[in-house]
Amino acid sequence: MTAETLTGAALPPVVDRETWSRARDELLAREKAHTREGDAIAAARRRLPMTPVPPGATVHGPDGPTPLLDVFEGRRMLIAYYHMWHHGEPWENQCEGCTFATCHLDRLDYLHARDVTYAVFCEGSYAESAPFAEFMGYGFPWYSAKDSDPALRDGRGFGMIVCYLRDGDQVYETYWTTDRGVEALLTSYHALDLTVYGRQERWEESPAGWPTVEGHQWRVDGRPTAQWSRPGVTPVGSAGSCCGGH
Repeated sequence: MTAETLTGAALPPVVDRETWSRARDELLAREKAHTREGDAIAAARRRLPMTPVPPGATVHGPDGPTPLLDVFEGRRMLIAYYHMWHHGEPWENQCEGCTFATCHLDRLDYLHARDVTYAVFCEGSYAESAPFAEFMGYGFPWYSAKDSDPALRDGRGFGMIVCYLRDGDQVYETYWTTDRGVEALLTSYHALDLTVYGRQERWEESPAGWPTVEGHQWRVDGRPTAQWSRPGVTPVGSAGSCCGGH
């Protein structure tokens, strides 16, 4: 049976260490199989064909129209996150899912060491969205794809990852993913999955009594969760909010 704390929150069953070790070893066998299958999928991903991006494709950056080739910053590969944007909305109303995805990449050194550049292509205009990136303290390059070459999106929506390869002056698209594929960036989710209560979201299959997040899973008190760590943030609707009238 599941134990209960004094506050009523559910707990896993309590067993001796030998019993616990056997259960952990059984799960470890499944985890190793999952890792090997992930390695096999990654190997297949590396063997995908690629498709050329039309020459002259541009995005908009701090210096105006910027060739996609320049976004590579001289490196061979590029990972671009296509960030949703709600035009004309205050920062607290911007996409909480894209904020969740992009706020995790704080250190780019390990990508750069493998000849990979990471950048964000925003759905909003550069003039409107760049101050948001500055407010969030992002250290990665930020561009607008609002008026970019339609071939970059190829009919796909924002909220996706696209990978590119540069061979001289020719750029190729090698991979893309969206929806739960974007979890590749979400180290917080991977860490939460290791804990007893997991992500604490309603869709998860958990024992009865396990805690779940109240309200939106990526928002706290009306703001995307990551905004609360930014200096000067005030509650939504308060006078003098640093984000309400950018």
